Amino acid sequence: MFELFNPDGVHAPRVAYAHAALVPAGTDLLFISGQVGITLDGVVAEGFTQQCRLAYGNLLAVLKSKNLTPEHIFKTQILLTDVDNRDEMFQIQAELMGDFRPASTLMVLKGLARPEILFEVEAIAACPQ
Repeated sequence: MFELFNPDGVHAPRVAYAHAALVPAGTDLLFISGQVGITLDGVVAEGFTQQCRLAYGNLLAVLKSKNLTPEHIFKTQILLTDVDNRDEMFQIQAELMGDFRPASTLMVLKGLARPEILFEVEAIAACPQ
C-alpha cells in the first residue's frame, strides 16, 4: 500500500515516526482534518490527558468510518501547546494507535483554534483499492 522508511544518511528517529513515506500512484488518499478533544456534544474535554485520548479516539473513528486502521496512516501532523506534554502524548499515542510510526511533524504552538484546546492531530491515510 505504501512504504515508510528511514534512509541512510539521516539520523535515526528518536521517537515513533518515519522520515519518509512513499505512496504509489493510483492510491486513494483520505485527508483527515485536525482532531481535537471535543466530545460528540461539543464539549472540550478537561485537561491534556483527556483531550489527547479523545482526539486520538476521534481520529480512530474517522478511520473506522472508511474501514481503515492506524496502519493505513502514512503522515501525521501533531500540534501541542506545551512541550512538557510531549512524552505523555507519545505514551497515549502508543497505547491507542499501536506500533504507529508514520512520517510525522510535531509542532509546539502558542495556541490552537480555541484557547482551551491543548492538542490536535491530523493525518493522511492510504485507502486500499
